[in-house]
Amino acid sequence: MNIIVVGLSHKTATVEIREKVAFSPNLIEKPLHELVALDEIVEGVIVSTCNRVEIYATTRDIAGGIARIKRFLAEYHHIPLESLEPHLYSYHSEAAIRHVFRVASSLDSMVVGEPQILGQIKTSYGYAAEYKSSGIILNRFLHKAFSVAKRVRTETKIASSAVSVAFAAVELAKKILGSLSDKTVMLIGAGEMCELAAKHFMNSGARGVMVTNRTFERAERLAEEFSGEAVRFEELFQHLHRADIVLSSTGAPHVIIGPKDVEDVVKRRKFKPMFFIDIAVPRDIDPKVDDLENAYLFTVDNLQEIVQANLAQRSLEAEKAEEIINQEIGQFFKWLASLEVTPTIVALRNHFDEIRRAELEKTLSNWKDLPPDAEKRLEALTMAMMNKLLHTPTTVLKKAGQGGRVDLYVDGLRQLFELEAVLEEHEELELEV
Repeated sequence: MNIIVVGLSHKTATVEIREKVAFSPNLIEKPLHELVALDEIVEGVIVSTCNRVEIYATTRDIAGGIARIKRFLAEYHHIPLESLEPHLYSYHSEAAIRHVFRVASSLDSMVVGEPQILGQIKTSYGYAAEYKSSGIILNRFLHKAFSVAKRVRTETKIASSAVSVAFAAVELAKKILGSLSDKTVMLIGAGEMCELAAKHFMNSGARGVMVTNRTFERAERLAEEFSGEAVRFEELFQHLHRADIVLSSTGAPHVIIGPKDVEDVVKRRKFKPMFFIDIAVPRDIDPKVDDLENAYLFTVDNLQEIVQANLAQRSLEAEKAEEIINQEIGQFFKWLASLEVTPTIVALRNHFDEIRRAELEKTLSNWKDLPPDAEKRLEALTMAMMNKLLHTPTTVLKKAGQGGRVDLYVDGLRQLFELEAVLEEHEELELEV
């Protein structure tokens, strides 16, 4: 049995194309059932996120399975295959294992080290388990992927540094001010960047959030999301002294906070330190604010420098993660190969035994006046010959199952002795039981 992967991601397709191929979590049962109903597919899991859509499956026919999944994606979403196929990638066997381990470990993400993808794969696997589209191989495979991702996070620092401007701002504030548990944040602006920063600040333990915006209703909506307080824009300087951290990201064409404003606010705070983060372009806060005592100003350029340094650090950590994945691939591939060894040995013995019995019966039927124990002796003789003949290939196959290219031996034996029919019959009997 072979593991295959077919999919597309932010690296191969635009968001417009990814949207067309996406699967809704609320409607995932139907495509999962249709996927495993395909002749070439045995087990299947569908992973669908904003940045990737991938199908993990098992098949006996690698080329046929990959081609069938490509057609399935095109037909299910009513997209011509010729327009979809250029955006699709496919992997099988060891390459498929490596790809999924890398995806789960966030090495293939838009932002290397981001934690969301692992949870998304776990959710996708949960659906496959619930609707019984995954089986012994994909169950073991994805649990292994989860443990590999955990090992990568534990043994490397791939997720320990800020790689977004908003997160870098929070990390910088913690470095300068220490714990944020007694700190209040003032957000000037209510756009996406302020919302993301608010999430990071609250997750880092900030005491509370105030939000101001020229459109008061937007400030109210964002403040409500974080159980914070909305402040009217024209009343900004009446409340600014209450903030320990000020993050500004407006579309104003000119400076909205000058050094005199901050000087007055710091006096009202009895010279308690204030931390200003200006991520607006053009600037919201006059650079001279940084010259004031107990006022610390950082701009988007400062934060970008931190982000770039941290991205470089993550690249180094990613190399360590790749080494971990290389180790884990070998272990999992041995287990996967061992699944093929035992059924092949059993099928080979059954095949030889059927021939032995048929020839023995033919011989005995034409042999008159046999001594009473002759039949038993002939049975023992043919059994011993069969065991001698099968000893070497059985030993070699078992050793190959412990490492090396066992798939070459398995495929060779199955083709030489036409064992697929025996294996299929064995699988059908297991299903009936």
